[in-house]
Amino acid sequence: MRTIGLLGGMSWESTALYYRLLNEGAAKRFGGLHSAPLILHSVDFAPIERMQVEGRWDDAGRLLSEAARGLTAAGAEVVALATNTMHKVAGMIESSLSVPFVHLVDATAHVVRGAGLTRVGLLATGFTMEDGFYEERMATHGIEVLVPDAGDRAEVHRVIYEELCLGVVSDASRDRYRDVADRLQTSGAQALVLGCTEIELLLGPGDTALPQFPTTAIHVTAILDAAGP
Repeated sequence: MRTIGLLGGMSWESTALYYRLLNEGAAKRFGGLHSAPLILHSVDFAPIERMQVEGRWDDAGRLLSEAARGLTAAGAEVVALATNTMHKVAGMIESSLSVPFVHLVDATAHVVRGAGLTRVGLLATGFTMEDGFYEERMATHGIEVLVPDAGDRAEVHRVIYEELCLGVVSDASRDRYRDVADRLQTSGAQALVLGCTEIELLLGPGDTALPQFPTTAIHVTAILDAAGP
């Protein structure tokens, strides 16, 4: 199995989920005491979050590209970015690498299309729901993305940054997310893409009427596939 380079820390709560799922996946594939050969660069999220708010995406892209090159210098043979939102700068990161980059949105789109679906609702950070990069990438796979209205987007974003990124999981917020999912279904969504890793700490199978596509679990499978036996 090739060594995986993981760019994480955005937030560390979501990176912890990636780490667990990658190792559980390796153990399931290979049995015994096997785990994932992995190099992790976990950034300080506060400066990244400031860059997001200030619209300094190129600065963030350069920072993450440098970190990605550091992973390959340390021996990573496959690189993945453990966050949905920062896939806005995935092109910058990928173009800086000489090893494969496993793109989360492509992996998710492949699974959605494999299920025979073409229209999904998206729950994610405000940046992911509003900046268009997610919809554009999904559209290249023939998938239409529906996003909540402005009020719902603001609440979904608030819960991510003020609760989930800090490890706070609230039943009240779960109920609010269910309501948002119901409105997306009424708008025509066939399924729900959990487009922020932290959301998988809040919603699980059966929590919404719509079937869910948890992007972290999907991405982890694609990373392990890319790393190979």
